[in-house]
Amino acid sequence: MKIKPIALAVAATLTAASMTFSTASANGPARIDVASVFGTNMFLGQGASHFAKELSTVTGGAVTARVYEPGDLVPPFEVFNAVSTGAVDAGWDWIGYWAGTVPLVNMYGALPFGPSAEVFASWMWSGDGTKYLQEAYDPYNVQVLPCFISPQETGGFYNKEINSVADFEGLRMRISGLGARVLNKFGASTQLIPGGEIYLALERGRIDSAEFSVPNVDESTGLHEITDYYYFPGWHQSASWFSLIINKDVWNQYSDAQKAQYETACRSTLQWSLAEAVPMQIDALNRMQAETDIEVRRFPDDVQVALRGAWEEVLEEEFANTPGFREAYESLMAHEEMFNQWYELQELK
Repeated sequence: MKIKPIALAVAATLTAASMTFSTASANGPARIDVASVFGTNMFLGQGASHFAKELSTVTGGAVTARVYEPGDLVPPFEVFNAVSTGAVDAGWDWIGYWAGTVPLVNMYGALPFGPSAEVFASWMWSGDGTKYLQEAYDPYNVQVLPCFISPQETGGFYNKEINSVADFEGLRMRISGLGARVLNKFGASTQLIPGGEIYLALERGRIDSAEFSVPNVDESTGLHEITDYYYFPGWHQSASWFSLIINKDVWNQYSDAQKAQYETACRSTLQWSLAEAVPMQIDALNRMQAETDIEVRRFPDDVQVALRGAWEEVLEEEFANTPGFREAYESLMAHEEMFNQWYELQELK
């Protein structure tokens, strides 16, 4: 029996429609709205824009991300809760901002005297870093993709010299996370202020000093214009993680293939941040010194030794008070030791 051409056409149409419906039913949203904690005019926020571009590329435009400036959807410090509840699809963040809700993220956002960005990135994606982080976020209905890492930060801007740890006594400083707790042990008064508000806080005397990020980000804040000293090293923040967080109800709508595309875009953004970051810092540092009278200083060796000692006290407190912190920290340190062994074998004299 011959099948007439029209019957073939109808069958083909029905088959195509069925395949289209089946594919669509397995797919998540074609566009997600991303509430960024950082403006896209600075390096940290540009990571979100880069991710959005990579996501569109790897999906052939089938899935896109619209990045909103800070405050356009929700205030910066409310991004995590908004993603958790589903008020917004996704957010672009500095992981450490959510330590008040998820204490473990202190380790990812700003780990004092921690490993390099290279080691941290390896542990995150080739070790157990993402596993521990995701387990901590699961109760909040949040999927996390660590997509961007910033190198070691600076020690911050000051209007007084730091010659000993006694100089921290009574100092009002913008600093957050575990590093803030270290300085508290020396009598400093610390507080967390959003990036866009630091300049006014420093200019109006609400604070005496501030750390924010790396030089090419700090440059955009203008803090070098109203301070005298720019200190190194950034002992309090060896590497800084930034991530795309997605509401799990949204994330779970995507197929495995689409989730893999998100991860590919994320890893591409991570590679971009690693490759671009360090040269940017030297350029920015040179510009700041050429344009203002800012003096670049290093914390004295005895100050660094004292800070490390205080950090060891804070670390023990974290082990005792934050579930999972010891296990994750020891995993990271074991990963770093493998790097150390390798570089020691390869060291050239």
